[in-house]
Amino acid sequence: MGKNLSGYRKNYIKGELVESEIPENPLELFHAWFDEMEMVLKYRRELNDSVEANAMTVATIGADGFPKSRIVLLKEFSDEGFIFFTNYTSEKGISLLNNPHTCLSFFWSGLERQVIIKGKAEKISEEKSIAYFNTRPRGSQLGAWASNQSSEIESREILNNNLRELELKFKDIDIPKPENWGGFLVRPESFEFWQGRSNRLHDRIFYGKDKGAWSIKRLAP
Repeated sequence: MGKNLSGYRKNYIKGELVESEIPENPLELFHAWFDEMEMVLKYRRELNDSVEANAMTVATIGADGFPKSRIVLLKEFSDEGFIFFTNYTSEKGISLLNNPHTCLSFFWSGLERQVIIKGKAEKISEEKSIAYFNTRPRGSQLGAWASNQSSEIESREILNNNLRELELKFKDIDIPKPENWGGFLVRPESFEFWQGRSNRLHDRIFYGKDKGAWSIKRLAP
């Protein structure tokens, strides 16, 4: 069983990356690209498109030595780095605590762009995790309690039963943040910005840290 995908073709024509027009700080370029994608999605949401600008791939190295990637939602970015939230005892949480080297990637097909960020992850403060948890919808708060993320379960019904029990337990009271749930901050050490171009001669601009400052170079597509 198989399928030949060699006939899939697309010509990339929506933009370019020119060194004379990019900022010295890669976060400024990321911010500009993110804002552009939000503008695109604002129009798409009017068409009931469910694409999320802050959806990103997080890659980790597990105890088995294999890399694993999954999609999570970016919740904050600043000069410090990129923050997302998870269960610290999940597979990704344990992997990051054992090996903080990680890679984040964003693919914004509407603008034919990709951003790859390498860095090291660290837990954010408990206070900041609590502050964010308190802003989550109540259903999401209950979900963080109901699921022992990444562990094996016998059936979906177990999750449903957990949720019903928790709804009763926390009825009419505030839901506290679980101790094993919180945020990771990924401090970037490199950025690569990819802009699709025609004839597969894409633009790739790489930012790397050199003695605390960012250096810029172009990579062959």
